[in-house]
Amino acid sequence: MRRQVLIIGAGASGLMAAIHAARAGALVTLLEHKEQAGKKILSTGNGRCNLTNLDQREEYYRCSQKGFPQSVLTRFTVEDTLNFFEGLGIVPKSRNGYIYPNSDQASSVLEALLLETKGLGVKILYECRVHKIEKREGRFCVSSSQGEYLADALILAAGSKAAPVTGSDGSGYELAAALGHKVITPLPALVQLRCREPYYRQLAGVRTEARLSLFADQTFLAGERGELQLTDYGISGIPTFQVSRYACAALHRKQKVTVTIDFLPHMSEKEAEEFLGRRRQSLGERTCGQWMNGLLNRKLSLVLLKLSGIEKDEKINGLSPRQWDRLLRQITAYETTVIAANPFENAQVCCGGVDTRQIYEGTLESRLVRDLYFCGEILDVDGCCGGYNLQWAWSSGAAAGTSAAGSGNGIKSSPRGTGHRAAAADGTVQKEPGRFHNKKRKGRT
Repeated sequence: MRRQVLIIGAGASGLMAAIHAARAGALVTLLEHKEQAGKKILSTGNGRCNLTNLDQREEYYRCSQKGFPQSVLTRFTVEDTLNFFEGLGIVPKSRNGYIYPNSDQASSVLEALLLETKGLGVKILYECRVHKIEKREGRFCVSSSQGEYLADALILAAGSKAAPVTGSDGSGYELAAALGHKVITPLPALVQLRCREPYYRQLAGVRTEARLSLFADQTFLAGERGELQLTDYGISGIPTFQVSRYACAALHRKQKVTVTIDFLPHMSEKEAEEFLGRRRQSLGERTCGQWMNGLLNRKLSLVLLKLSGIEKDEKINGLSPRQWDRLLRQITAYETTVIAANPFENAQVCCGGVDTRQIYEGTLESRLVRDLYFCGEILDVDGCCGGYNLQWAWSSGAAAGTSAAGSGNGIKSSPRGTGHRAAAADGTVQKEPGRFHNKKRKGRT
């Protein structure tokens, strides 16, 4: 008899779980409380869908249980992801290791996933909100706004609290907690940071290459380099997103959070000091405002001069040693105090979630409730910007779906439907070398 698998949440991981469970022979039903599936997929990669990334280092995934994400990611790899989507008709392309569909349209990825679920006979119920989950005589009974559903196995793929407009409203955490699972406090991640200083309105709109160093109570937590965006309330841009989860956690612990910004990130401290000294010597007859011209954005330059206690009309070669030292520090080690992060509405993902120590890493089955599985953002796993969170969705969804269907610990199941890799005699997918498998990324930012 075919196992009946019920999945709550039709986002990236839920759709992946549905496809793999159905390919493994299960009867699959998806319950989605929004009016359509995969709304968050449509917003990824600025609407282009950054499917994954070729550079899969362990440190690009964060989790309270060290090693847990990698144990899942090594079972369904980037190569498996590329093969999977090529099998659905998606042609992947690489931008320095960042993988996108050749169409540059996230909608094409969602359409391919939905076409596959339809071809596999997966039933999707929309605007179906789950109220309660019980286990009766070894089966799950799920009460929802559209009635009760019974299943042999249940997968929670309900997302986090980030970007609730897409459906991630935190309701999955409540369901997990009701089933006895610990939920590590969800906090915004990959999000903008709000700063205390009053002059950010003067800096709004400035974009500049920078290196950020994040501190909590003067202890270094994280650093990142890339294009910094200055807003009317603080800092944004990829490097800010990358360190934001550490800032949010420190703020949650009531620590003082500061960020030191180096506006000459391509130089060491010594190189920057020597470079600026030579610039001062060669352009010594200029005013400080003129001397800053061409070095940094004008709005930023004027603020840094003001913070250094220097008038823009002063001659650069007339500065006192103290003034010069202050200016050097503002250019290479400007410090700002973080008072908050933007809310969940602005976050791409969350840090925190269902404690992975209560989950079997091989199958993503609960250690507490038999035949209950988890995948995607609901778990205490978050990745850096650059396709990592979608790779986690694909890998964890594949693991949970295959396992829930009763196919054991192996993730790869015999493909069904059209356009897929041929299956070997033992039922596993024959992996072909991904077209980008040997290419290396040039960097995350």
